Amino acid sequence: MSTDNGSRWTRRPGGSTWGDFGPDDRIGRMNLLTAAKLRQGIAEVRDFTTFALGLPLTLPGGTALNPNRLPPIIRPNLRSGAVNANCRLDRVYPGSSDIMNDDLAILHTQYSTQWDALSHVGSLFDADDDGVAEPVYYNGYRAGTDVTGPADVSGAGLADLSDGTTFSAGPLGIDALAARPVQGRAVMVDLHAHLGDAHTIVGFETLAGILQADGIVVEEGDILCLHTGFAEKLLEMGGNPDPEVLHHFGAVLDGRDPELLQWITDTGIAAIAADNYAVELYPAREAEAPASVLPLHEHCLFRLGVHLGELWRLTPLAAHLRSQGRSRFLLSAPPLNLPGAAGSPLNPIATV
Repeated sequence: MSTDNGSRWTRRPGGSTWGDFGPDDRIGRMNLLTAAKLRQGIAEVRDFTTFALGLPLTLPGGTALNPNRLPPIIRPNLRSGAVNANCRLDRVYPGSSDIMNDDLAILHTQYSTQWDALSHVGSLFDADDDGVAEPVYYNGYRAGTDVTGPADVSGAGLADLSDGTTFSAGPLGIDALAARPVQGRAVMVDLHAHLGDAHTIVGFETLAGILQADGIVVEEGDILCLHTGFAEKLLEMGGNPDPEVLHHFGAVLDGRDPELLQWITDTGIAAIAADNYAVELYPAREAEAPASVLPLHEHCLFRLGVHLGELWRLTPLAAHLRSQGRSRFLLSAPPLNLPGAAGSPLNPIATV
């Protein structure tokens, strides 16, 4: 489909939502978290039991699952030249009885429980309709113009922090999502209850069968939560994850299944959150080039503006909902308001 929005693109990907929420939209389907959708979520609150859905931000632990994402670093800062850990203020203010701690944290934003910003995955796509594909993101935002980063490795990683901030996701930074409350009705699909610990690639047919078996209806604006048991298995490992076990554990969505991708489009879901590492099988099953190695990410983040959450702790909530014969709940899941970041840690809260 070709639609001239007068700015970043003249052609949008087939089946995408580019422009549907306005020419300069930055949050995609999260626009569907309206007051009416919040009322639906509040209507699901019956016994006022709450669940914290965030893992400790120190998990998974180490770098065995992803050598590019490091656990948090926490250090004391300085106070008047002294180490600001168990710092006696009588050094600065004679007669003071205070002891102070003040610290800093270096966080990889997608190390643990997270939201992916829409800038996390883009695609090579001919948005100018000139026959040449260029690197673009959701709603036509451009790599190098809207999303900017350093030209070489000297401005990346932790080896040298002297230049300070060197990257910005610009309009598609996670702060675009943080600027509005992320709160509404969520729907739990308990894949683990049906498929167990087995490494299962879930396509539309399997998902549809589980929805029917559990009497689950997913509607426009719902946040879809997928319980696989992965995060609970990770917790059992106590910060020493076994990649051989975890890479072959639990259900993952099949990003190559066109029926599954079409279902995500047709339902109008606002976002997807899972307790596993990437929501989908990664890398995806082989396909003829050019093809994304994260096709569900491409479909959701790039085409539809559907945010993805990963490594949420869903097992206690899923068990409670199943014991009550329920699947819906009120979800509050705001990211950190960190301008320019391509993702954010968070501690979502479910109320049932």
